[in-house]
Amino acid sequence: MYTTVVGFFQTGGPFMYPIAIVLAIGLAIAVERWVYLTGQTVRNRRDFDKLLPLMKAQRLSEITRMTSNSGSAMARIAADGIARRTKTRRRTDIESAMEEGLLEILPSIERRTPYLATFANVATLLGLLGTIIGLIAAFTAVASADPAEKATLLSLSISIAMNTTAFGLMVAIPLLLIHSLLQSKTSSIVESLEIAVVKFLNLMDDYSTSTEAANSGAPTQQTAAPTQQTAALAQAQRKAASAAKRV
Repeated sequence: MYTTVVGFFQTGGPFMYPIAIVLAIGLAIAVERWVYLTGQTVRNRRDFDKLLPLMKAQRLSEITRMTSNSGSAMARIAADGIARRTKTRRRTDIESAMEEGLLEILPSIERRTPYLATFANVATLLGLLGTIIGLIAAFTAVASADPAEKATLLSLSISIAMNTTAFGLMVAIPLLLIHSLLQSKTSSIVESLEIAVVKFLNLMDDYSTSTEAANSGAPTQQTAAPTQQTAALAQAQRKAASAAKRV
């Protein structure tokens, strides 16, 4: 098997080497992106499970402490929202702060993944170019060969020239599949962050609404007592006036 692979590579011509370099760079990017995106997925899920009950209880100091010790995208977005909430209670302002944090995070999540599709196309084109160069060389060599050997020499030269196209496709297909997988993983992370932003905003709105309702209810109860006292005093005055008339 090893001998076959080495022979296939050696007979493919000089274009096999740039295709191999494209494969090496593409695999390095794929591994790095897979490790990074998997780590982000795990950390975001963990921090979301911790932040959600704290958001419901509005324990802002604990949220600030937790987000400062975490490097996940989820924690950074929550920290931006909490920092803006200490200055204003308007939903639009808090939402703008969290969306700004999301936009700053997106480049690091989407970075280098599109290169894989580009490398797949480059590998295919290099394979075709190598095949064309090989065919040109084959026909040039056959032109001056012995007529009895032309057919054999031509078929051998063409089979060798086709090695670069085959190798280019062998590199391009896995890179395209890996690109699709990483793209799906990236989209899943972005969607989870967008959902988290909406959830956090709704929890902050619910707490603000309940706090305003509680504050507005207290003065109503306080003003109810003087109103009742005034009515009782007026009733006593009417009774006194009625008793004075009878006398």
